[in-house]
Amino acid sequence: MQIFNLRKAIDEIDSQILRLLNRRAELVIEVGRLKAEQNLDFHVPQREEEIYTRLAEENTGPFPSQAVRPVFREVISACLSLEHPLRVAYLGPRATFSHLAAMERFGLSAQFLATRSIGEVFAEVEKGNADYGVVPVENSTEGVVSHTLDLFLDSSLLICGELVVEAALHLLSKASSLAEVRQIYSHPHAIAAARKWLEMNSQHIPVVETSSTAAAAEIAASEPGAAAIASELATNLYGLNILQRRIEDLPNNMTRFLVIGHKAAPPGAGDKTSILFSIKDRVGALHRMLQPFAETQINLTKIESRPAKKRIWEYVFYVDLEGHASDPRVQRALETLREECIFLKVLGSYPKARLPKEV
Repeated sequence: MQIFNLRKAIDEIDSQILRLLNRRAELVIEVGRLKAEQNLDFHVPQREEEIYTRLAEENTGPFPSQAVRPVFREVISACLSLEHPLRVAYLGPRATFSHLAAMERFGLSAQFLATRSIGEVFAEVEKGNADYGVVPVENSTEGVVSHTLDLFLDSSLLICGELVVEAALHLLSKASSLAEVRQIYSHPHAIAAARKWLEMNSQHIPVVETSSTAAAAEIAASEPGAAAIASELATNLYGLNILQRRIEDLPNNMTRFLVIGHKAAPPGAGDKTSILFSIKDRVGALHRMLQPFAETQINLTKIESRPAKKRIWEYVFYVDLEGHASDPRVQRALETLREECIFLKVLGSYPKARLPKEV
């Protein structure tokens, strides 16, 4: 009888939650109407981050704090779809880590557009076919995604967010055991990330590179004896078995993704700013470029050089720094830097990403 009463109380609470969700949805619809009248942005990512942070701080348990964000992400995503369904482009096909990152950032109620290349993600957002794009920019094991950085040179899009996704890799197949596998497929980065496991467990099995981990999963789903190194998301989408979990060599294999769009994020707590600049080839030039940040005590979290491509032996530098571009200290440093540059481009300011295991 006690269990029956407890379950009845749970059912009543679930009904209350549903009523409150519908009330929230009604308010969101009204907000959407007012935004349309005043020509305001229907989606404000900074507002979402503030909600997640506030609720995590308010949570006193026993509901797990790490579950607050994913639960409310779906609530917010569903409510936003009532205002205007968000269209998000990502590097496809389905079940890539880019797809996983897009779902983690925008929730399952967004409309996702798979593209064939990172360049197409930029193009779809630039043309207005997508509100946002999600593109990989670096991996903790394999380093920077150079093509993403190069595309910012000629694009008008801004970075308006970032997120870090744990790139957990599994061996997937229609087969029931590794003994039945005749060929393993995956993206070169995933193969490199699982190199030690492959050498120890499958030296006799040929490994073939594919354009993405999801493309590998598609092959594994259709080709007898094929296996793929891919994400767990691919198991459901392609009907595959997990033959071996977590085969990546390093346990903290992370991929950082950028959210690109047309509008900059407003200032908030813990912002980062990304810039591109090119300098004149002379002695001490790079030192002079970095000096304004040292003088204003601005921390640089990343420096990456790329060939300018338009002129031989000329380089472009990609820099991430702490602070928002509207901050007076950052403004002073950028103004000083601009005087020494051939060109300087501010790619955007945005909230610093949480690591996957952070609340």
